[in-house]
Amino acid sequence: MKTDRHALTYFRPMEDREEDRAPLSLVVIRRIFSYTRPYRGKRNWLFALTLARGLQLPALAWMIGKTINGPIAGRDLAGIYWHTGIYLVLVLLMLITLHFRQKFALELGEAVAHDMRSDLFRKLNSMPMSFFNKTRFGRIISRLTSDIDSVRVAVQDVTFVMIIQGVQMVVAALLMAWYNWKLFSLMLILVPVIWLLNERFRSEVSLQLRKVQENWSRVASTLAESVGGIRVTQAFVRQEINAGFFRKLVETQGENNVAVARASAVFLPLLQMKSQLFLGATALLSAYGALRWHGWLHMEAGDLVMFFFLANFFFEPIQTIGNQYNQALSAMAGGERFFRLLDAKPEWSDAKEAKALPGGAHVEFDHVSFGYEPGRPVLTDISFVAEPGQMVALVGHTGSGKTTIAALLQKFYLPREGRVLVDGQDLRDVTSDSLHAQMGSVQQNNFLFAGSIEDNIRLARPEAAEDEVREILRALDCLDVIEALPEGLRTRVGEKSAALSLGQRQLICFARALLVNPRILVLDEATSAIDTITESRLQRALEVLLRERTSFVVAHRLSTIRKADLVLVLEQGRIVERGTHDSLLAAGGVYARLHEEFVGGAL
Repeated sequence: MKTDRHALTYFRPMEDREEDRAPLSLVVIRRIFSYTRPYRGKRNWLFALTLARGLQLPALAWMIGKTINGPIAGRDLAGIYWHTGIYLVLVLLMLITLHFRQKFALELGEAVAHDMRSDLFRKLNSMPMSFFNKTRFGRIISRLTSDIDSVRVAVQDVTFVMIIQGVQMVVAALLMAWYNWKLFSLMLILVPVIWLLNERFRSEVSLQLRKVQENWSRVASTLAESVGGIRVTQAFVRQEINAGFFRKLVETQGENNVAVARASAVFLPLLQMKSQLFLGATALLSAYGALRWHGWLHMEAGDLVMFFFLANFFFEPIQTIGNQYNQALSAMAGGERFFRLLDAKPEWSDAKEAKALPGGAHVEFDHVSFGYEPGRPVLTDISFVAEPGQMVALVGHTGSGKTTIAALLQKFYLPREGRVLVDGQDLRDVTSDSLHAQMGSVQQNNFLFAGSIEDNIRLARPEAAEDEVREILRALDCLDVIEALPEGLRTRVGEKSAALSLGQRQLICFARALLVNPRILVLDEATSAIDTITESRLQRALEVLLRERTSFVVAHRLSTIRKADLVLVLEQGRIVERGTHDSLLAAGGVYARLHEEFVGGAL
């Protein structure tokens, strides 16, 4: 397989890797179970059923012994019927308990997973743009899926299964000690051996399980990245190389799964063999004592049968608890990663004293400086004023800071220095929701959600009537373009908007932005994908629609900025010229050179 030095781009860097180990943490366990509080009634019933379930199997063994020693040994037919009836009642109660325990456990686990996903989704929607610039998409998907699933399994299975097995083990031990503590003390000799064996292989299995979970997160992240960039992959003929990278991840995942299976294949048979050998020895010794001895080891036949069953109930949970403990470690890792993301501190958030923006369209940048990373400024000392109803054009080469100014205006980021004001109010003192409710935005990289065209236009105003949607499209002079589609407004957008052209998507984004009747409109190269004829129609419509709105236009086409009230020319994050289109051409400076360089094309 051919590889190159860029192979590491498909593997997580060292600082992005998950921990291989994370011991049980009471803090994490407590936080996980805090999600059961809204369902405390069901949870408490579940604990009660779990305790009852742990008592029932030893109780059945005890009942068998009592029946053998009592009515069977005494040849009491009526007593046999009576004991059999009690036994059947106990079996029926056990089945009822099992049914409701499993039902409540499944419902509780799903409820906890639902609430955890809702909380994390709510958290993600409240995070600033800087968070998504630094966090891999696949990692977020992994938290919402596999990590929460591992916690769900722990809540609905691991916790209650371990309680059942633990109670069953304790009750069996107490009954065996009560009936024959000397034989029980002999049996305890094997417990340290089993425990040491369990610890040895538990640590090995837990390590491999952590590797499985960590690598799966890499697989999910790489898959999401590869599918999202499939056009780039095919355009640069990277299919085989990228497939090789992904194949290595899948091979690693398979090796980790095999390592888990190999450790389990060694551990489980050894543990089971130790238990079964001891059970056989116990049966032989106790049977010999019941038949031949009349001293300290003597047992009644019923006690012998009961003791054998109880010994099985004592050893069997050791294996089950070991398996559940490994699952608990996986759930702990998932829980830690979930809470780490849920507790992630945003770089900034709305101040507690922030108030709603009352309304208006006067915008001012007051000595604003900004950088996405400390020490690497993107904007330096930006100052300008946009009066209500004015169109401000942002012009400059790629990387000059045009889109960053638009992002600061929309409060996707906060300036490092200076202030951004709307109607005299610093955006730091304004709630983001109230600001966004008065703004419309059309981006170059337009995004449409799955659903119909009408659903996407009504995104910010779901209550808008169909007539209002048509009126906006008519005002934009593009209603005929949308109605020409197979199902008009009800045309399905499709996965990643594949059913529409780039131009059609941008027209929908225009309509979506204007349906909310914004006071401030941001157009970030919004007409770049629209053909010249449609753009000409759209520009004429926008002249009317933008008259009473303050608009900011990041554009490469001359047609979108010729009539701007203020043109800001940026170079390396600074405003180097400002004025109107005509005045800047007459000045013969940077703007004039840009105009000359790109005349007839993109600016």
